[in-house]
Amino acid sequence: MPVATLVNGRLSMNKGIYLLALLVAPVLADASGGAASANSAPPDVAQGRQIYEQYCTACHGWQAEGAANWQKLDEKGEMPPPPHDETGHTWRHSDAMLFRMIAEGWRYPFNKSDRLTMPAFGESLTDQEIAAVVEYLKTLWTEEQREYQATESQ
Repeated sequence: MPVATLVNGRLSMNKGIYLLALLVAPVLADASGGAASANSAPPDVAQGRQIYEQYCTACHGWQAEGAANWQKLDEKGEMPPPPHDETGHTWRHSDAMLFRMIAEGWRYPFNKSDRLTMPAFGESLTDQEIAAVVEYLKTLWTEEQREYQATESQ
């Protein structure tokens, strides 16, 4: 599998490699005494919150509370948007899985419809912006949930 490919004029990296680069680049820049470039800067939580507010709150709520009855199929036969705070299950997913869900969208496997119930944002957001949203989501969880999620992300 290639590490990076050019897709529609945009550099697309293997998501695992991309996330590793986000973690390693600041360390390497610091070790060399230089500043990391804008493309390798660690995800910005404040930017992630702003992007979340712009793109995610319509479905997942301003307080990341999710839809009512989010654990039951709705009248369309689809699972409603879950909460992203500590009451949901977002913290059980690795960074790579969260990144992929945001970039490519998601369809709950047992939905009765074939549509993506979580739309894909990979064409609207850069990889850095998606990573920033993932970092913001982590601020909504308990310390124990963040520790569990960090282990899942290794």
